[in-house]
Formats: sequence, structure tokens, C-alpha cells
Amino acid sequence: MNNTRIAVVTGATGFVGSHLVDQLLKRNYTIRCITRKTSSLKWLEGKNVEIFDTGLMDKEGLRKAFKDAEYIFHVAGVVKAKRKEGYFKGNVDTTKNLLEVAEEFKENIKRFVIVSSQTAAGPSFSEEAIDEKITPHPITTYGRSKLAEEEVGKSFMDSIPVTICRAPAVYGERDSEIFIFFKTFSQGLMTQIGFDKKKVSFIHAEDFVIGLIQAAESDKAANELYFISSEKYYSWEEIGTVTAKVLDKKPFKIRIPHFLVFMIMSITQFFALFSRKATILNIEKAKDITQPYWTCDTSKAIRDFGYHQNISIEEGIKRTCDWYKKMGWIK
Repeated sequence: MNNTRIAVVTGATGFVGSHLVDQLLKRNYTIRCITRKTSSLKWLEGKNVEIFDTGLMDKEGLRKAFKDAEYIFHVAGVVKAKRKEGYFKGNVDTTKNLLEVAEEFKENIKRFVIVSSQTAAGPSFSEEAIDEKITPHPITTYGRSKLAEEEVGKSFMDSIPVTICRAPAVYGERDSEIFIFFKTFSQGLMTQIGFDKKKVSFIHAEDFVIGLIQAAESDKAANELYFISSEKYYSWEEIGTVTAKVLDKKPFKIRIPHFLVFMIMSITQFFALFSRKATILNIEKAKDITQPYWTCDTSKAIRDFGYHQNISIEEGIKRTCDWYKKMGWIK
């Protein structure tokens, strides 16, 4: 295998980005990581990567990172912000800046992969999962910023080959978001939102990032949009049953009515006004988690470049919980 392929990864210090780095290393890529000077490098320690601490808006620094690069994986993004401008600056302006620099090296760029989110498309309307043909209907500011990011990506497709990959709910080792579910579960409590049966696409990070690499390496995927997701859809009851078996717990189950979810999130959003930091727990998050269906169809990725979900929910949750235990995040 040619071991001279150079890949640039933004967001490499984070959950998904660090898993992407691991898989690229297994495939003998030379990896350059775009970080900020304040980034924690704990998930990159001891790995054969080159660090460029330029951030995403320093064009001169980015030019050094992009020189001779063939693949750019743009994973970094803003998931919480105080104001709308924060989401759009972190997800749209940064992406435009990266693409402008990449355009300067278009003779070398084989693919620019943008990691988007199902929130850009919006929830599914029924048990039938949505696909790439759906008219986007984002319901949050974050979702609207990710959709705007996609539009920026499309505007460069005449110049460089861009592939947009939308993520559903992603879990796995190093995750700190869905981790809350596993943490409360380990403490003997399983909370469920509302009294309806909700279903989600739920993918382990390793499967997701392998899908990103397959999309990047596929000629057919150039200038296309994909959902990279689980092939099965899961209810939170199913996820809870698997987790109970893995952790050997019989948790006390409590359902939180939707109105109470909105009330709790309103309170946390109010107190966040007095903090310098943004919170992910806000009214828009309440709107997000009270939707009955967040499912997406990954058939296009299967058809175009042979993507498949390889890690079952049983294996994925076991791996994730074992890692949480090893790190002391749960007991």
C-alpha cells in the first residue's frame, strides 16, 4: 500500500477526529492534525502525527499544513454557542476558509470531506428513515449552521472534489456526550424522554470514520452527499436492554414528560446567561431530543462505495462501557 498519502484532519483532538486518526494510521496515511494552541492532545499522545496548531482561520498556517496534502477531513465544528453567530462562525466561516486554502492546492487535493450531521437534514417524519433526497428541514440553530456549511461545500464542488458525510448519533470510546446515558445507567438510573417510542440511528465511531475514509477514497463519491449511519434503527429501550446486560445492572426506569424536558432546559439556558461558557442543554436541545425519530437511510453509501455497519450494538456498547470502566469514568 502506498504509504505516502497525506491526510489533513481538523478536530483530530476530539472524539470522532481521534478515531479517524487511528483508522488513517492503520491505513498508512501520513497525518497532519490542525489544532488550536489551547487544544488538549491527550487522544493523540504517542501517535505518529504532525501537529499544526494554527486553528482554522489562519490561512498562512493552513497553507503549510495543506502543502502536498491529498485528503482533507474537516471534522471540527461548534456544537454549542451563546448566540447564532457562534454556530455560523464555527461551522460556516471556518469551512469556507479551509476550502479557500484547499482551492489553492487543488492540483493535489483528491478529496475534501466535510463531516456534517443529520441535524442539517432534520428528523425523520415517521418510522421510515430519511435519505439524501429529502428537502432539509433543520429544527435547531446548530442544524441550520450545518446545512449552511454543506451549502458552502457545494459551492466549491466545481473547483475541488468535495464529499459531505452526515452523521447520526455517534457513540464509542472517548465520547463525552452520549456518555451521560451510560453514566446514569451505571448509577442505577435509566431516563427516557417522553412516553412515545423513539427510534434513532446509532453508530459506533469506528464504523463512522471508516465510512468517511471509504467516501474519501471512492471516485464515485466525489461531489456527493451521504448519510454514514447504522443499517439498523434502535429504540432507547433496545439500547437500554443491551446496556443492562453489558453492565449487569437493573436500573430504575424513569420517564421524563416532554413539558418537563423543556422546563429543565429553559432553566439551564437561563443560568447559562450568567456563565462565560455556552451550554448544550438549552431549549433547542429539548426540541431535538423530544423528536420521535432521528433515523437515516445509508443505502446510498452502501451502493456507491460498499459501506457497511460492522460493529453490532452489542459489541459497540460493550467496547464503550469497558473503556469507560478502564478510564474510571464509570464503575
